[in-house]
Amino acid sequence: MINIEIDGKKIQTENGSTVIEAAHQAGIAIPHFCYHKKLSISANCRMCLVQVEKAPKPLPACATPVSEGMKVFTHSEQAVKAQKGVMEFLLVNHPLDCPICDQGGECMLQDMSVGYGNGHSRYHEEKRMVLGKDIGPLVSAEEMSRCINCTRCVRFGQEIAGQMELGQAFRGEHAEIMSFVSGSVDSELSGNMIDLCPVGALTSKPFRYKARSWELSRRRSVSAHDSLGSGLAVHTKNNRVLRVLPIENEDINECWLSDRDRFAYEGLNSEQRLTKPMIKQGGQWREVDWQAALEFCANGLRQIAGGAGAEQIGALATGNSTLEEMYLLQKLLRGIGSDNVDFRLRQSDFSADGKQQGAPWLGMSIADIGKADRILIVGSFLRKDHPLLAARIRKAVVRGAQVSVIHSTDDDLLMKVAHKAIVAPGAMADAMTQVAKGVAAKQTGGIAGSLASGDRVAVLLGNFAQQHPHAAQLQAMAQQIANVTGGKFGFIGESANSVGGHLARATPQGKGLNAAAMLAAPRKAYVLLNVEPELDCADARQAIAAMQSADLVIAMSAYKHGATEYADVLLPIAPFTETSGTFVSGEGRVQTFNGSVKPLGEARPAWKVLRVLGNLLKADGFEYETSQAVRDEALQGVDVAARLNNAVGGIESQAAAVNGLQRVADVPIYATDAIVRRAVSLQATADAAPPKAWLRSSELGKLGIAAGAQVKVAQGQGSALLEVAADDGLPEGVVRVAAGHPMTAMLGAMFGTITVERA
Repeated sequence: MINIEIDGKKIQTENGSTVIEAAHQAGIAIPHFCYHKKLSISANCRMCLVQVEKAPKPLPACATPVSEGMKVFTHSEQAVKAQKGVMEFLLVNHPLDCPICDQGGECMLQDMSVGYGNGHSRYHEEKRMVLGKDIGPLVSAEEMSRCINCTRCVRFGQEIAGQMELGQAFRGEHAEIMSFVSGSVDSELSGNMIDLCPVGALTSKPFRYKARSWELSRRRSVSAHDSLGSGLAVHTKNNRVLRVLPIENEDINECWLSDRDRFAYEGLNSEQRLTKPMIKQGGQWREVDWQAALEFCANGLRQIAGGAGAEQIGALATGNSTLEEMYLLQKLLRGIGSDNVDFRLRQSDFSADGKQQGAPWLGMSIADIGKADRILIVGSFLRKDHPLLAARIRKAVVRGAQVSVIHSTDDDLLMKVAHKAIVAPGAMADAMTQVAKGVAAKQTGGIAGSLASGDRVAVLLGNFAQQHPHAAQLQAMAQQIANVTGGKFGFIGESANSVGGHLARATPQGKGLNAAAMLAAPRKAYVLLNVEPELDCADARQAIAAMQSADLVIAMSAYKHGATEYADVLLPIAPFTETSGTFVSGEGRVQTFNGSVKPLGEARPAWKVLRVLGNLLKADGFEYETSQAVRDEALQGVDVAARLNNAVGGIESQAAAVNGLQRVADVPIYATDAIVRRAVSLQATADAAPPKAWLRSSELGKLGIAAGAQVKVAQGQGSALLEVAADDGLPEGVVRVAAGHPMTAMLGAMFGTITVERA
């Protein structure tokens, strides 16, 4: 530790710290623009000039390292004069548009000009003007004349997002920030540039001119779109969500937010919102009151349970449903005698059921992943599935960690990858087995050698690995590798409640059927909670067929969707911003939140709907007054930490029967759940482009098809017309076709044999 003095206050700080870091640690404010605790030092705004004893001139606090006995004066006459001089220069070319600026009320330049600016300007020459730029549907760069060239946005792209999409061109008074190559900013983390901009140069395009910051009410919430559990500050006005910002938490999302979490709120205000209960009678939908709709549901379920038997009723939920909703759903089903309840809709291998010792989870804290020195990522579209986790791993690589990958695509992770095995889906289990053998034999070189040489090893199974037909085998191999290396392994959960669903017991017990079995052997009645079967299930075609063959389908949803074709009743339920509830993140963190706005129209929180249904069906124990009472019962006697356990045993290896081309299916980042799919701005991004059929150039050559041609992609009885494109990062013998999208919904399962022919 080093002893220094700032403004007469004696401070101890770590060797290597800068003056501004020491000052912040001591609670002493130093004005700054370009400095940010998460970014590298650029020292180009000069606003943080301070006086240092024995130094001939003021020094930038952000770039001046501390030394033993140093005396710093942040508000001396010399320091303040320097700071005011810098402020005058910054305001020389700044447009006088504070009254109409979207950043008004939360602008660092505006705030600091009050303390360090003059009452008038000595500058009378013509101000320079920088033209606005169109850099995509999320970030507005229309007012670049406001830019003070702090380069925070540039450094964020390089250091956190991993790609330099913005840069500074030209010199002197002609210098300006602009995008390069593509012209648009396509990073899945681009919205953080808005938060970083200290002036109004970069603003939120969807929020632009919607409200002033002081008109907004702020509510704490939790992200519902992945398993990280990022903290959200939901900003509302007139009972509408108008903006979402991050709540800082070093252990989870640091101070960042993915674009999916930030902009998905647009889907909450979609025209497709379901606002009144509806019943289909004589093939026509008509609006009814809640009592009629719920009695219709209760009578239908009672008749099927009493006639065909309760085992003919199945319930499906998405992992984005709250803990309370999933707990009441399974309690309702079991109350009427059925064990057919599941939330693992995209899973295809359930052979680990009954063999796993607890609820599958991340296997470590999110912070621990950033501290690992060897990381093996198995079957994950990491950047798109878990953008903030990718950023954390990217930082670990910069610090010296080695990342290895086993996958069926060679997507650019925007970080150095030490070793990778890019193989067809049918060969993934074998690739894992080879790594496990190599680690046990203390092999040098390759993935096994990298893992064997590490002190802190993390093996992470992504969405693709969890959805794989041999998922249990991949899990057993991951466990073996972790055991030999003394490391940890776990699942990067697909959705907000991937862990919570297990704690809520929303999985089949005894003779109950899992999600895949419920659809393969259709039930006479289905209860759907937040589910759009045509987009959320592992085999969309099979799911639609099962719904169409059922006698009763109860769709509890915030939206009108494909269920209008096959459902018998639509019950409008509130999305996560309109209800209280709990999400259990991938690391097992239990986070309860309250609604940010009132439910739209006649929508009701799903836990209340399920409670009333339980009462109508005379099921025991449905006398809840609050969602907190439901949560307390669901977690009563449950030691969450003790329940989290990835250990699995008795998994038998399966031989992969492979004939023809194999399908590789990802769920695009902006097609993961109902809210995101309806967020207009996200759907205008490059990541939401219509899906294509991707093959290696050599495979296209064999088929005699040129990239850009229209092809017919077929799986079983289903087919789709898509544009074909070349991707030489794919292994031989595979076709990459996205799932979770209306254009590919009529294909078969996410894994399997697929054919491609000229349209």
